[in-house]
Amino acid sequence: MTFVHPYLFWILIVPFILFAFLITTNKEHLSRIFDEKVLKRLSAADESMPVVVRNVLMFVAIFLMIVAIARPVVEKGEQKVAVKGLSLLVGLDISGSMRSEDQFPNRLEFAKKKITSLFDLMPSDEISVLAFAYSPFVLAPFTSDKDTLKQMVEGVDDSYINMGSTDFMALGEFASNLLEKKKPKIMVLFSDGGDKKALEGFSELLKANDIDLYVVLVGTTQGAPVLTQDGKPLSKKDGTIAITQRNDALGEIAKENGGAYVVASNGKKDIVELVSVIRAKYKNQQQGEVMVKQRDEIFYYPLATGLFLLLISLSSMPRRREV
Repeated sequence: MTFVHPYLFWILIVPFILFAFLITTNKEHLSRIFDEKVLKRLSAADESMPVVVRNVLMFVAIFLMIVAIARPVVEKGEQKVAVKGLSLLVGLDISGSMRSEDQFPNRLEFAKKKITSLFDLMPSDEISVLAFAYSPFVLAPFTSDKDTLKQMVEGVDDSYINMGSTDFMALGEFASNLLEKKKPKIMVLFSDGGDKKALEGFSELLKANDIDLYVVLVGTTQGAPVLTQDGKPLSKKDGTIAITQRNDALGEIAKENGGAYVVASNGKKDIVELVSVIRAKYKNQQQGEVMVKQRDEIFYYPLATGLFLLLISLSSMPRRREV
């Protein structure tokens, strides 16, 4: 037998021992405070069980409940379990162009809502989230806990935006490491596409690492001014306002690498369409096998016994003598 939470046992057993010590060694404390006649009037009568026996039952009951809280189990080894579903690496573009407001309220917030829609449509699938611009980094490791993923994505705000250009080669290398043990290797990017020069070599890198790319393109082809952190239009060296447009070339790279792309729009139709394409291609595929510990829970035995003994000890409490 082992405990799932052994630390709870040791945390609770110390005050329990102290409590038992005080109860058993200070039983004459009341006699030192009250007059003998007053104490006699306050004392109880018609005890159905000796005080010592009742105290022992209560101590044993409390001890057994502490054991139950520590969650005793009988280990039965490990077993391989096949996990259904897909593993996806989701990337959120945080480059400076994502501040542009050609989609409400801006491209970054619009992309975040689209990612949340993806989570809702893939409830049992394993997803990891990263943010990328000049240098990619992990926001959340692979997990099926969509509430946690939503919190992590929601926490990405304007302060995350990097005004440096997007390095898609660094993104590809980073993604290949994260997806190394996954099969199939699926990456879904939420981005406005970056510029043409930044995409050079990205398609070849994805092919070399057998990564299927899917893209949700954010922004418009008309474009919008690039905004600074203060919300002011960014000016070029020649004094003109920098305009950023959606680059559909990233979507074409997705098609070249076994994937597909959609242009983000209002509503959920775009994400529903993308998920349908992904489901159709990888139908009946699994995430793989995981080792699951097999154990029998036995906490209810000490819990039930402790409650039973506590009930007996409390039912034997004496009645107060009437004056």
